[in-house]
Amino acid sequence: MLFLQFQVGADRYALEASRVVEVVPLLELQRIPGAPRGVAGIFHYRGHAVPAVDLCELARQHPAAERLGTRILIVRHPDARGRSRLLGLIAEKATRLLRKEPDDLAEPALRAGDAPHLGPLILDSNGVIQWIHEQHLLSDGIRDSLFPVATGTPDGAS
Repeated sequence: MLFLQFQVGADRYALEASRVVEVVPLLELQRIPGAPRGVAGIFHYRGHAVPAVDLCELARQHPAAERLGTRILIVRHPDARGRSRLLGLIAEKATRLLRKEPDDLAEPALRAGDAPHLGPLILDSNGVIQWIHEQHLLSDGIRDSLFPVATGTPDGAS
């Protein structure tokens, strides 16, 4: 399997590369007044207004560092009705692809019940990388604020 590796602080994470629509540089975002913590804003992507979530702010309560390796990972995320919507994930050091075999994966010794987005661990010579299932990343509250059910036409629906 092919993965896109990124970091949140010093911790390494990965998304399955086939789930990533595109990786773009960190763009200027339009802030959303009153948005939940972790919601960085909205950006324009190929004719769509796409919300962006800062993974560092969600996990560590501080925004991602604005560096060359900080990127927006554009993925498809289900809304409350299960429709596919575009979502930007801001991540640090999102510049490396990994190819891993099933033997390189390990189930974590501890499962966090309130973290359904955490998948198996990817093992390499530098330690552990946590596989993230991005479709389970957002809480219902954040998802519903980004993708309101009353919206007529979903941005980025497939």
